[in-house]
Amino acid sequence: MKRYRASLALLACAVMLAGCGQPQEGESPESDEDSDDSPPIPVETSLPVRGDIYAVYSGTAPIEAFAEADVIAKVAGEVREILVEEGQDVGKEQVLARLDGDRLRLELSESGARLRKLQRDYQRNVDLSDKGLISEGEFEKIKYEMEALQANFNLASLELDYTQIRAPIQGVVSERYIKLGNTIKVGDPLFRVTSLDPLVAYLYVPEREYRRIQPGQPVAIDIDALGDQRIIASVTRVSPIIDPATGTFKITIEISDDQRRIKPGMFGRISVVYDKHENALQVPRSAIVEDMGEVSVFVVEDGKALRRAVKTGFGEEGMIEIVDGLTDTDNVVTLGQVGLKDESKVTVINAPEKEEEEEEGTEDAPAD
Repeated sequence: MKRYRASLALLACAVMLAGCGQPQEGESPESDEDSDDSPPIPVETSLPVRGDIYAVYSGTAPIEAFAEADVIAKVAGEVREILVEEGQDVGKEQVLARLDGDRLRLELSESGARLRKLQRDYQRNVDLSDKGLISEGEFEKIKYEMEALQANFNLASLELDYTQIRAPIQGVVSERYIKLGNTIKVGDPLFRVTSLDPLVAYLYVPEREYRRIQPGQPVAIDIDALGDQRIIASVTRVSPIIDPATGTFKITIEISDDQRRIKPGMFGRISVVYDKHENALQVPRSAIVEDMGEVSVFVVEDGKALRRAVKTGFGEEGMIEIVDGLTDTDNVVTLGQVGLKDESKVTVINAPEKEEEEEEGTEDAPAD
């Protein structure tokens, strides 16, 4: 019995030892991440570049005409002649159309005849007044009548001139509202004249940018209708007040376009350049890793990705400035950094093709 009990005890110990050496149900073997045999993670890298980088405020705004005026009828009449069409350039005071002025010409002729008669009477009374043959009151009455008739004559002449429809500003005829033979009333719109030089854009900027935006700063404008042709302009005016309802202030951008590629109503993406750093160290924005408020990049050294905290500056067109934390020779991970940990093993999959071609050329070259 003692031998039998001893054998059972040895068997139980063996079973327990065997169980300790096997993973329990639901457990997995040691993870690859903790093993030195885990495969390297493929990444793409690039060296930082140097160049000028700009601080830019960007917004959108429609392009507008700086000056635009509706030509309004000042007298009633029938449209007898139209001298311009839409799209035609006109100068200030140029005649655009003519109305019939038959009635006004007759009124002017009548007023002129009465004025000439009264002027002759006045001249005779001047001679009589000098000889003391007419009272001063009678003479003054004739003088006032002549001045009133002169005013009526001038008014009739002005109304007749209003039958010549003139452009109030220099520009291009953007709209024609009338047709030949139309009978128009006083106040009816006849034409619209638009000045295309300069064009303007009004951009409304948040008040936090107020200290950064100044007149004279360069502006780049991209308009879809023009394709890749970027328009360069400048900030002309900055409003001195903040709109309390929107928390924004207005800046005015004047645009000169001698070729008339830009039309009022086009929509522009506007970039105001308010600062510049020359020869700044830059990396692609995709290289930046942000975690718990800390900004960093991964740098490849000896086949490992090392996390490097950096301080960033300006960002522009997919690039971001590195103020501190990198050198020109650091090989920065630009693709594949998601999921990387400090000192993870990596393999660079975008090795420079030029070096490989040179190496192949050296191997294929015949020996001297």
